[in-house]
Amino acid sequence: MFDPLTAEEWRAVALSLRVSFWATAVSLPLGILVAYALARWRFWGREVLNGLVHLPLILPPVVTGYLLLVTFGRRGSVGAYLDQWFGIVFAFRWTGAALAAAIMAFPLMVRAIRLAIEAVDPRLEQAASTLGAGRVWVFATVTLPLILPGILAGAILAFAKAMGEFGATITFVSNIPGQTQTLPSAIYAALQVPGGETQALRLVLVSITVAMAALLVSEWVSRKVAKRISGA
Repeated sequence: MFDPLTAEEWRAVALSLRVSFWATAVSLPLGILVAYALARWRFWGREVLNGLVHLPLILPPVVTGYLLLVTFGRRGSVGAYLDQWFGIVFAFRWTGAALAAAIMAFPLMVRAIRLAIEAVDPRLEQAASTLGAGRVWVFATVTLPLILPGILAGAILAFAKAMGEFGATITFVSNIPGQTQTLPSAIYAALQVPGGETQALRLVLVSITVAMAALLVSEWVSRKVAKRISGA
């Protein structure tokens, strides 16, 4: 039997849930827009956009974290202005962890939503357009209801990915207990202490439980969207 989680471990779990929630919620509108653009629009630079979206999947997470640090750090090209004019600081804050997690999870979100959009018959959207509906109204009344399960699946996958993000997060916001120490960072910290294997295993089990739950829900939602599209 394992001992209950300590107060510090619960803080790491709670912070991971907080970071993952905001990383998913804030990036979801942009994810829908980018997925729709890649699925439906034809424009110059489309392949470049597709490459940029998927770049975090290819780059080492530490590289992504370093790029975030030099861009959004207090002395970074963007971070300096955000701090000076708006008082917004990302580096070494939980908000920075959310930003890093959102960027690392964004490709999975976009891919799931894009597949859902591509599964929708364009003739349904064209039929609504011929009846006088504008592009925004067509999306809201025709496309969105059909891709809603795909959006939910993408959001769940992004949430699970954000829960497990480590490399970019620890590079960008470090590993400060109670402030930026997420669940993966807490596991890493426990493994650096002699005799910390038991603590690390407790946190690993929590991480596996959350990840498996998210994957099972995502799989269930994927089956739902397949049935819904096939029956449309």
